[in-house]
Amino acid sequence: MTERDVIVSCAITGGGDTTSKSPHVPVTPTEIADSAIGAAQAGAAIAHIHVRDPETGRPSMDDALYGEVVQRIRDSGVDLLINLTTGAGARFTPDPADPMKATATSTMRPPTRRTSHVEALKPDICSLDVATMNFGEHAFVNVPGDLREMAGRIVDAGVKPELEVFDLGHIRLAKKLLDDGSLPNPPFFQLCLGVPWGAPAEARVMELMRDMLPAGALWSAFGIGPRQFPMVEEAVRLGGQVRVGLEDNLYLERGVLAESNAVLVARAAEIVRTLGCQPATAEKARAMLSLSQED
Repeated sequence: MTERDVIVSCAITGGGDTTSKSPHVPVTPTEIADSAIGAAQAGAAIAHIHVRDPETGRPSMDDALYGEVVQRIRDSGVDLLINLTTGAGARFTPDPADPMKATATSTMRPPTRRTSHVEALKPDICSLDVATMNFGEHAFVNVPGDLREMAGRIVDAGVKPELEVFDLGHIRLAKKLLDDGSLPNPPFFQLCLGVPWGAPAEARVMELMRDMLPAGALWSAFGIGPRQFPMVEEAVRLGGQVRVGLEDNLYLERGVLAESNAVLVARAAEIVRTLGCQPATAEKARAMLSLSQED
């Protein structure tokens, strides 16, 4: 394998019900920011960030919480690309008595609300889920019109969209949006594997999804749970970048909870080096992602 730089992203906390399963999942803005800084010191070039209600630990869309996390990271002086999620606000479950209505567990929000923190804070990157799918027991809804509006707002804010795709059809839609100018080139894809009920976290699936990407696209991949580290190895072998973190996996090894995001990043960095490559610095990642230093 030819030596190359591999971007390691760290998904810091996510929005799942993980706080009840591990005491190490960061919740408050201080904890989330400190965990991102620790991940950077362990070798991550990008921190993918959700926020949570500091009192309950539940996922939040509070712009003020995002603002505090981002400011703490920026004030730390650590060189780290900030990647804010826009995935919140897309959950839908129909009322059994009237499927035209949403249940109280639905979180559907308009595109303007889902990108407000990105437009205000102008991170380096933000996720854009090119996906409508069953996601566990609810639907995850991102229709093309909403994606076009969100993409336009993201680009106008000077932010790079990370195109999160969970299955083959999502790549087809992303390519259509790239072809019609709704999404900017060059693209950055994240192959999200093992999420119920998206594509499975298997080597042959990752390779097929990679082969469907536009020529020359930069891409990364991750697997959830026990498939996290096997998918790190496979992504490096196939020429991609990698993602780890407590959003996707709570364990360092079977039966051993990861005590921090940093230890997951350190393990991923070790795999990258074992395969003859090296973790990319934040400066190198900017160049690979076609970002300017000022972004």
